[in-house]
Amino acid sequence: MEEITWNDFEKVELRVGTIIEAFEYPEARKPAYKVKVDFGELGIKMSSAQITKHYALDDLIGRQIIGVVNFPKKQIGKFMSEFLVAGFADENGDIVLSTVERKVPNGSKLI
Repeated sequence: MEEITWNDFEKVELRVGTIIEAFEYPEARKPAYKVKVDFGELGIKMSSAQITKHYALDDLIGRQIIGVVNFPKKQIGKFMSEFLVAGFADENGDIVLSTVERKVPNGSKLI
């Protein structure tokens, strides 16, 4: 594992946002959803996430998640992802969302 400096870490914009819409993404190579997330003053951003094993679409609405919002946009098939959804792989490799313990304002930065 490569060590980074505090300045390196500060460059990563890990922000909290609330999922306001979630959609099926049948064109994805691996099962995934598209999510629309409100990041407060940073605006509403779209991404895809391979989270279909642990989450139903209806369960995602209103959930606060953590995302990296300062990566360049990335083309995923015909879809343009605007941020990276943060999560951890469980023992089967299925993604569990990174979230916050209590509600915080959308757009809050991890410090």
